[in-house]
Amino acid sequence: MNHEENEKNHPRLFEPVTLILTVVTAVFGAIIGMQIITSLGVTPNTSIIGALIAMLIARIPVTIFTRFKSIHRQNLVQTSISAATFGAANSLLIPIGIPFLMGEPDLIIPMLIGAALAMFVDAAILYKIFDSKLFPAKGTWAPGVATAESILAGDKGGKRAGLLGVGIVIGIIGSVLKIPMSAFGVAFIGNIWALTMFGIGLLVRQYSVPVFGVDVNALYIPHGLMIGAGIVALIQVSKLIFSRQKPTPPSSRNEVAAAVETVADAEDSTLTRPINDARKALGVGFLAYLVIALIIALTGGLMTDMSLGMLIGFLFFAAFAAFVHEVIVGIAAMHSGWFPAFAVAFITLLIGMMIGFPPLALALLAGFSAATGPAFADMGYDFKTGHILRGRGADREYELAGRKQQYITGMVAFGVALITVLVTYKAYFAQNLVPPIDAVYVSTIEAGTSMEVAKQLLIWAIPGAILQLIGGPSRQLGVLFATGLLILTPFAGFAVLTGILIRIVWRKLKGAEADTPMSILAAGFIAGDALFSFFNSVFKMGK
Repeated sequence: MNHEENEKNHPRLFEPVTLILTVVTAVFGAIIGMQIITSLGVTPNTSIIGALIAMLIARIPVTIFTRFKSIHRQNLVQTSISAATFGAANSLLIPIGIPFLMGEPDLIIPMLIGAALAMFVDAAILYKIFDSKLFPAKGTWAPGVATAESILAGDKGGKRAGLLGVGIVIGIIGSVLKIPMSAFGVAFIGNIWALTMFGIGLLVRQYSVPVFGVDVNALYIPHGLMIGAGIVALIQVSKLIFSRQKPTPPSSRNEVAAAVETVADAEDSTLTRPINDARKALGVGFLAYLVIALIIALTGGLMTDMSLGMLIGFLFFAAFAAFVHEVIVGIAAMHSGWFPAFAVAFITLLIGMMIGFPPLALALLAGFSAATGPAFADMGYDFKTGHILRGRGADREYELAGRKQQYITGMVAFGVALITVLVTYKAYFAQNLVPPIDAVYVSTIEAGTSMEVAKQLLIWAIPGAILQLIGGPSRQLGVLFATGLLILTPFAGFAVLTGILIRIVWRKLKGAEADTPMSILAAGFIAGDALFSFFNSVFKMGK
């Protein structure tokens, strides 16, 4: 591996040329994210674009640019553009579009302040708990793997580059043919149990109407399942956070049990974040969300709309919802590479409506919830990229130093995204350019909810909880099945399940030696899909 500076220090963001390039790419990422989410309703994965920009700049025959031959500087550039894209589009523009569509322009700035604070807290929590038992670096984080393999292929060349190139070409061809290649690719590198449930969920969603004549989405079945699975997932996460290992006397243990404990201890020792640090981060994070909810309530004028008791209830529910939202989105992102942020924020909105919060409070609640999760998931992908590039944690100090530089880069990019949104949002709204999902949130608030919806959510929460309980925290069957049901992408279910089948057969024929070429090819499929989606989105946007 090319560690030109591994013996010394990890490259730093605040080197002048690196800082300038990361800020420029962040501005580019923020604008692209805002343009595409308002015109097409999706946010593109720009990590690969950032890596390609850094690689191209490294080939400019000028001394100050040759330093970008460092894979670690390339990683900082891709971290910057990725964070700015998701930050501007998902964490900031979606929340402020809600009060705009409700005809409450006075709430836009309070919402922007709250969403921005939530975005920064979101990323800070992920930084503090990444590579803990809750969100380990060895987790799938598929888009991060794709970006890392692309950077390594550009650095090393050889067979790895050839295999990745083949994967990218297949990924692009598949995408042109309308095959969701990112779903196909993630099947080769993720948890087979989790992804099988994800694939089944995708299939059920796609064919529920044409085959069974039942619209599962209209009946709120996915939402109910996610509520049940999410509650159990939260309990499972809490158990991991608060569990304390009790030493067992040697006399009462057999040799097999002792060996299992030794392996578990060895696995825990490879993690760079102790559970105590994660516990503190989540506690401080919840308090921070509580404070942000208070700021939103005060600046949004909610005190005039609600009684003191209702206001206190709103604050705690908003903080809890934001906290749960990021955990569920993070789990789905880590295992599947996709995160149902829109849908989980919608679930928060439904529950808030059933509690009886007034419309303005619901608008701010939906925006606050939507602001958390995307930054968390995207930074997880970026940290996974860095983890692979830095040797998968072989040098602990270098890994932590590099992750810190990525975190600082992400925070600067979020700052750039905030300024970009602040400067441009009026021009977007003047042309009625608003993320399409905001219309769903607003129409739901205006329509109100009924006891029938509450009943559906309650009924389907039960099987969701049972499924999550059966799978346990490592497989996340309930959360991933509900994630699949919440996403309507034609043929994605077939892509996932076909990929899993090929993976199982390939592994049986070739054994463990199949893992490396499989993961590189999979990274190519995902990278090819991301490249096609990005340029296709830009082309459509320009029409």
